[in-house]
Amino acid sequence: MQVNVSARHGHLKSEDQAIIVEKVEKLRRLFDRINAIEVTVDLEHLDKPSVEINVSAEHSQDFVATTESSTVISALDMTIGKVEHQIRKHKERVTEHKGPNARHT
Repeated sequence: MQVNVSARHGHLKSEDQAIIVEKVEKLRRLFDRINAIEVTVDLEHLDKPSVEINVSAEHSQDFVATTESSTVISALDMTIGKVEHQIRKHKERVTEHKGPNARHT
C-alpha cells in the first residue's frame, strides 16, 4: 500500500508527516483491497487548515473526505473518521450482498 502526504500553501514538519502516515495506515485493517492513500493538507488559512484524504481500492470508487479544524491533527482525526465510515459502509454492502437466487435457511 502506498501512502502519499502532500501540503498546499506551506510545508509540513517531518514529525507531522510521520504522525499522518502512522494514523492513515490503520485504514488498511478495515479493508484489504486498499491500494493507495493520498493525504493533502491545505495550509492556506493557518487558523483553519483543511485535510483531504483520498483512498483508492480495488473494484470500487475512491473514498474521499475533507475536513477543516483548528489544527492539522484534529482535522486529520475527523477526516479519518469520515473515510472509515465510507469504507465500512462499502464493505458491509459488498459482504452482505446476496444474489437474487440466494435462499435463506
